[in-house]
This record gives sequence, C-alpha cells and structure tokens, in this order.
Amino acid sequence: MPPSLPDFSSSVKLKYVKLGYQHLVNHIIPLTLLPVVAAVLVEVLRLGPDEILSLWRSLHFDLLHILCSSFLVLFVATVYFMSKPRTIFLVDYACYKPPVTCRVPFSTFMEHSRLILKDKPKSVEFQMRILERSGLGEETCLPPAIHYIPPTPTMDAARGEAQLVIFSAVDALFHKTGLKPKDIDILIVNCSLFSPTPSLSAMVINKYKLRSNIKSFNLSGMGCSAGLISIDLARDLLQVHPNSNAVVVSTEIITPNYYQGNERAMLLPNCLFRMGGAAILLSNRRSDRRRAKYRLVHVVRTHKGADDKAYRCVFEEEDKEGNVGISLSKDLMAIAGEALKSNITTIGPLVLPASEQLLFLLTLIGRKIFNPKWKPYIPDFKQAFEHFCIHAGGRAVIDELQKNLQLSAEHVEASRMTLHRFGNTSSSSLWYEMGYIEAKGRMRKGDRIWQIAFGSGFKCNSAVWKCNRTIKTPTDGPWADCIDRYPVFIPEVVKL
Repeated sequence: MPPSLPDFSSSVKLKYVKLGYQHLVNHIIPLTLLPVVAAVLVEVLRLGPDEILSLWRSLHFDLLHILCSSFLVLFVATVYFMSKPRTIFLVDYACYKPPVTCRVPFSTFMEHSRLILKDKPKSVEFQMRILERSGLGEETCLPPAIHYIPPTPTMDAARGEAQLVIFSAVDALFHKTGLKPKDIDILIVNCSLFSPTPSLSAMVINKYKLRSNIKSFNLSGMGCSAGLISIDLARDLLQVHPNSNAVVVSTEIITPNYYQGNERAMLLPNCLFRMGGAAILLSNRRSDRRRAKYRLVHVVRTHKGADDKAYRCVFEEEDKEGNVGISLSKDLMAIAGEALKSNITTIGPLVLPASEQLLFLLTLIGRKIFNPKWKPYIPDFKQAFEHFCIHAGGRAVIDELQKNLQLSAEHVEASRMTLHRFGNTSSSSLWYEMGYIEAKGRMRKGDRIWQIAFGSGFKCNSAVWKCNRTIKTPTDGPWADCIDRYPVFIPEVVKL
C-alpha cells in the first residue's frame, strides 16, 4: 500500500495555499496601499521643517476656497446620511412551546392512522415508511382537534389553535422585551393555510387592544417561506416610518389542514407538519441599538412561479373523494434546487468575500470560453457565515442543502435538531433553529447568520443577520428543558 504521508502532506500544503490566496485577495486594497503610504511617510520624513513649511505656503489657501470646500463636504455628507437606509434591529423573539398534552409519539400517530384509515392499509403502511425516515422525534406535537378519532377540524377548533399558539408567542415576546401593546406601530401575521374572517391580525388587535392607527397586515397562501416575506415587508415599512416598532407573527395552523383521504402525495404533510409559532420584534429606533440581538443585513427573495411545474409542486386541491389536502410533487426537490441556485446567484455577490467571487468569476469565464464541461465552482459560503438556519421542511431538504452548499454536520445541526424536536413548523422553524444556536451558547458578537426558507409558489427566500452582541445562554424558551440532550443521533430509519 502507498504511504499516507505524501497525500496528507499535499492536502496540508493545499490548505495553506488556499488560506494564503483568501488572505491575499480579501485584503488586496490594504496590502496595495501599505507600500504607498510607507513611501509617502519616508519622503515626508526626509524633508526638513523649512521645506515642509514652504510646501504648505505654496498651496495658496484662501478663505473662500476653505469655505467652499467645507460646504461641499457638509453637503455630500448630508446627502449620504439622508439617503442611507435605516438600520433594522431584531430586538428579540419568542417561540411557542406546545404543552405535553399535545405530544404525538410514533406509536400514537400510527395507532390513529390505523383507526382513521382502517379500510386503507396501504396508506397506513405508506405513512409508517415516511415517518420512519422523516427525522422527527417522539416529542413533536399536534393540536387537540387532531387527537380525536376521527379528527374534528372545525372552524372553532382552528380558531382555538390559532389563539393558543399566537397569543402564547406574543405574551412571551412582551415578557422578554418589556414591550407594551400601545407601543406596537406595525403588526404582520403570516399563516399560509388558515385565513378566517376577521383576519388573524385583527384577532391579535382585538386581544391586546392595539391602537386604532396601527398598520396591520395578514399574509396567507405564501407557504413555509412566508416568515421571511413578513420580515421583508416589515423592513420596507420601517424604512418609511421612523422611530417605530414592528411585531411579526409567523405560524401555521394545523387543525383545518389534516388530510383524511387516501392520496399518498397528500398524506405526506400529515407526517411532517406540527404545531409551532414565533413572534419577532423589529425596530428602527436608535435607542434599541444596545439591547437588540441582531441587525438585518439583507433579504433576498426568489420566485419561480412563472414555471408551471414550480407553480404546482406544492398545491392545495381536492382528491377524487372530495377531501382537501396539500399535494407535494415528486419534482419538489429538483425545483427547490433550481430556486436555491437563483437565490444564491443574487445573494452571493452581497455576502461572499472577494476571493470566492473571483474564483466563481474565473470558473464562469473558463466554462464560457474554453470548456463548457468544466465543473461549476460552488462558492464556499462558510467564508461568509458562521451559522446556517435551513428551513426544517424535512430530512431530504436539509440533506440536499448540506450537499449542495458543502456544509458540515455542525452547520446543519440546528436544522436537524429542530426537525427532530418540533417537526416542520412551517414559517416559524427558522426561529426555533436560531433559538437552538443561542441555547447552545454559540452566538457571538459579529457572527453572521443565513436563514434559508422554501415555500409554495415556488419561492426560495433568504435573510442575513449580524449578531449585535454576544448572546447569553437563555434560561427560558422552547429548548430550555431539553437542550442538554441535544444533539442526538438520528438514524436513517427508525423501525416502528
């Protein structure tokens, strides 16, 4: 057998070559300017005091020139600061933790499936296979109406779930931030599949007796990426309303959307979606700069709805028996990959260091001019971010993004553990993941976080945050009583 030392040695050398290249390209401007500044300083030191004084007098400054120059500098500075976007701070957020009475272990889920679908054994077997490979754990939760046999997805039960999840999350946010209801200037609630009249945002206004001039919005039908769409909407509103607070509530109500038919494509969401919700406080007030946890850097949205396959890959419809459900296409992962590619193309130049952008550009030019079969260069996003919050839509979603972005197991740990502990909580899953990273004590000042979410339509949305201060390990929140047990090993197949 050939000795391993040469291979190890070459890999070490290659590693240091890459590090040297990154350091050189990322710091090319200071490295170029340093010799110029040094040469100027040496030249100045060679001049005597008389020569320096003579040089100063030869410039012939007069009062008019000084005043005009000062006015120009002040004018340019004023225009710059007036046109500069307001900084948006994430003061804090709170995630809903379902009670243990809503817990659905595998055995309970399968027992209910066998009783509800007793005449359809193949559908029961299909759900069991999905659950075995889902990556979910034994502590995920479903709303009370789904625990009945058969389920009772009434409007009353759906409103009850919405009130339980949303009010609990908002109450926790008020407790954490000291925010009072009268201080809320903007309210945005997103829930994709449950859209009653009056709206969920009106329900929140009624519960907390919010001001009559509040700017409220209710987003529905926008899928699991609606949370970041709400953040983007809040950012735009905070740009035009100074000194304001915005509360964003992200959730998905499960009760009216539990499918009771026989179509496999529609049974899949039953196995993955679980209770959850989050409330987020955003602010553009300078007084919140010190206490805020994060600063919003970028939001990038990609919509592939012009393509028919993308538009129909997550589709609410009736089956042959008239049962309404969400149908998930077999092309979903391929479409998600294309949407991610488009999103990365936009966000890459905004966040990647110069070294990665240069390599990507050179590879692109090489493929166009020399050989189209060259393997495309996948930028190393680990150079741009310390933490990744990938929508916990399912094990396949996390696996695909880990592979495509070349991430380590630690980078996707928050996503996998959130899926295991809480299941797919739709648009709020990103905040459970952020909470996991904080609960592990890994969030440091200056850390950059990339949130990636996918949703029906088909959409891929990204948000980039920068940590404003080192986050102390929280003593409350959804992870408080179980974080010591995580991470856990998740087998490929859990035999039921």
